[in-house]
Amino acid sequence: MVKSAFKKVFSNRSYVILASVIAVAVFAFAVWLPNFKLIVTIITSSSVSFAEAVAVIFGLFLSIGTNFTVVSASYTIAIAVLFGINIALLKYYILARKSSFGGKGGAMGIGGLISGVFGIGCAACGTFILTSALALFGAAGAVAFLPFGGEEFGFLGVFLIGYATYWTAKKIEEPIVCED
Repeated sequence: MVKSAFKKVFSNRSYVILASVIAVAVFAFAVWLPNFKLIVTIITSSSVSFAEAVAVIFGLFLSIGTNFTVVSASYTIAIAVLFGINIALLKYYILARKSSFGGKGGAMGIGGLISGVFGIGCAACGTFILTSALALFGAAGAVAFLPFGGEEFGFLGVFLIGYATYWTAKKIEEPIVCED
């Protein structure tokens, strides 16, 4: 059932392109976010040429191998890919039904992305976003008490987006009218 939905959706090249663009955008966000100050410094520097700035910014993609643990790099990539797939499936579903979609799969996909973003981090500083957000409330040390040091949010993100993708693919194959 789910396999046929994937085949139906991704046999159209435009959905493959959409999923790929979204996945790369989410991955870029995850990799560039911990390096935001560096990117701003490079862009605003008058001593750095445009070509050098672009080379450094795109070179930051390689930081997935150095700034992330194997586990955090794995779920960061999985979240990006699953989110791209989920968006493509949602677009197909919405267009196929020609109605507004406010169902459980869309909300879970967004919830999975948000949870995954909270799990973004590097080997040196841990979960970057979660620690920063919790610091506003004086609770940054609470992450240290979690068994995986905050990486649970990345695991949760993969699970939620994975389930949302499965659920959306399943809905694509369901008939438009109820069967009695």
